[in-house]
Amino acid sequence: MSPLEPPRVRRVAVLGGTRIPFARSDGPYATASDQEMLIAALNGLADRHGLRAPGAVGEFVAGAVLKHSRDFNLARETVLGSRLDPRTPAYDIQQACGTGLQAVIAAANKIALGQTESAVAGGADTASDAPLGVNDDLRRILLEVRRAKSARARLKALSRVRPAHLVPDIPRNAEPRTGLSMGEHAAVTARAWGVTREAQDELAAGSHRRLAAAYDRGFFQDLVIPFRGLDRDQNLRPDSTPEKLAALKPVFGLGHPDPTMTAGNSTPLTDGAALVLLASEEWAEAHGQEPLAYLTAYETAAVDFVHGDAADGEDGLLMAPAYAVPRLLERTGLDLADFDLVEIHEAFASQVLATLAAWEKRGLPPLDRSRLNVAGSSLATGHPFAATGARIVATLAKLLAERPGPARGLISVCAAGGQGVTAILERP
Repeated sequence: MSPLEPPRVRRVAVLGGTRIPFARSDGPYATASDQEMLIAALNGLADRHGLRAPGAVGEFVAGAVLKHSRDFNLARETVLGSRLDPRTPAYDIQQACGTGLQAVIAAANKIALGQTESAVAGGADTASDAPLGVNDDLRRILLEVRRAKSARARLKALSRVRPAHLVPDIPRNAEPRTGLSMGEHAAVTARAWGVTREAQDELAAGSHRRLAAAYDRGFFQDLVIPFRGLDRDQNLRPDSTPEKLAALKPVFGLGHPDPTMTAGNSTPLTDGAALVLLASEEWAEAHGQEPLAYLTAYETAAVDFVHGDAADGEDGLLMAPAYAVPRLLERTGLDLADFDLVEIHEAFASQVLATLAAWEKRGLPPLDRSRLNVAGSSLATGHPFAATGARIVATLAKLLAERPGPARGLISVCAAGGQGVTAILERP
C-alpha cells in the first residue's frame, strides 16, 4: 500500500470485559485507589483472556474523573502494576461520565485504522478517596516560600499563614459555570419535561429488578470479579419496588413545589473500575477468541446548559444525547426501531425519561421499554464516573451475543459539562 493511499477501515470486535463489583462510597473500597481498582480489573481481564504474553495487548487506554496528583500517568502505572506485559503503551483520557466510552472509542479508532491489533479500554473512579486541594491562598504563600531567596524572605511569607488557610478545598459536586450540582440541574430538566415522581420510581425499581435477575441467571459470571469482599454490586436492592421508593423524601429541587427526585431514583456516589477488550478480527481469530459484537459507529455532542437549562429543558446539563443520538441515526440511516437493545446510562431516572421524551420530540419513535437496560443500569449498579461506559459496552456486547441471529444495540451516556457520548454495537 502506498503511503498516500487511505488505510482500509477494519471492523472492531468487542471480545469481553471485566469489572469489579461497584461499591457505595465510603464503604468496602474506601481505601482503594483508582490505580488499585484498575489493576484488579485489568488482572481479571488478562487472566480470562490470556493477555499475559509479551505484546498481547497493543495499547491500554483508561481514565478517572476524580484524580489525585499521584494518579499522574494513571493508565501507564496501572499496566506496570498489573500482569500485562510492562512494554504495553498506555495513556489517560477524561470526558467526565463519558470517559469509559470515550476510551473505548479512542482505542477502537486505532484498531479500525490498522495502527494496533488489540487494546484494553475503560476507567475507574473512587468517590471515597476524592482529592482534597490545598487552600488556594495557602498554595500561593507556599509557592512564594519556594521562590524566596533567603531565610528571612521565607519566614516573612510564612508569617502570613492563618488558621483558615489550613482548611482544605473539598471537591464539590457542582458545575463550575453554574454552581449547581448535577442533581439540581437534573431537577430543572425534570420540571421542564414534566417527568413525574411515579415514572421515576418505576424506572428505578425496574433497574434493580433487572440487575438482580441478571446476577441470578449467572449473566455476570465472566464479567464481574470479586474484590475486597464483594461479588455483587453493593447498591443492588433486589426487593426494591415503586411503593418502597415512594416513601423516600426528595433530595433535589427542594426550592420548588412538588420535588420528585430522591436518593432512590438517583445514582449514588460509587467506587469501581471496568475494562473492555477490543481487537481486529484477525487478532481475534489468531487468538481463538469469538467476538461478542462489533463497535460500528459513535457520535458525541454538547449543549449550552449555562444559558439554555432554565428555559425549556432542551439544553439541560444531561441532555446532550438528545442531540447525539438523532445525528448518529441520521448518519447511519437507522431508526430506534432498528435496535434490539438500548442502553441509556441512568445518572438519574428523570434524565432517562427526559431523554426519551426529547427523542420523540425530535421525531424518533417511542422506545419499546422492554428493550431498555434489560440487565439493569446505573441506578442499580451505581456509577463510578469513568467506569460506567466500559461497563455498558461489555454488558451490551454480551447481551447481543446471547441473541439468536443478527442483533444491534445503542448506547447513550450523558456527562457533566453538558456532554454526551453515544455508540452502536452490532452482532452480524
